[in-house]
Amino acid sequence: ETIELQIGLKNYDPQKDKRFSGSIRLKHIPRPNMKVCVFGDQHHLDEAAAENIPAMSADDLKKLNKQKKLIKKLAKSYDAFIASESLIKQIPRILGPGLNKAGKFPSVVTHAESLQSKSDEIRATVKFQMKK
Repeated sequence: ETIELQIGLKNYDPQKDKRFSGSIRLKHIPRPNMKVCVFGDQHHLDEAAAENIPAMSADDLKKLNKQKKLIKKLAKSYDAFIASESLIKQIPRILGPGLNKAGKFPSVVTHAESLQSKSDEIRATVKFQMKK
């Protein structure tokens, strides 16, 4: 769901200054029901199974075989993605530009971080952008 928020910017000239976008982490989680999927190595797949977080291995992703419809369907079925550090570089090669176009390129998770805390962090993060 998209919420439009209008803000007046002082001393900002839209003719000269650049457009901007970014994200901000809130203290509370505005979307507790947000669906997050993990693209992970074995360590993260096991952790995701223990936490009841949907997960896919590199082999599962390769089965999509760069089929645009399947990748689009995957992007639509989840609100955000998390990927293992070891897998993140392969994702553009395996999936093509599908997730990027949808604005859902995965966030990186290391073995030191827990998936639960990372997924909570993603749920608490709100993206914003200034349009014309």
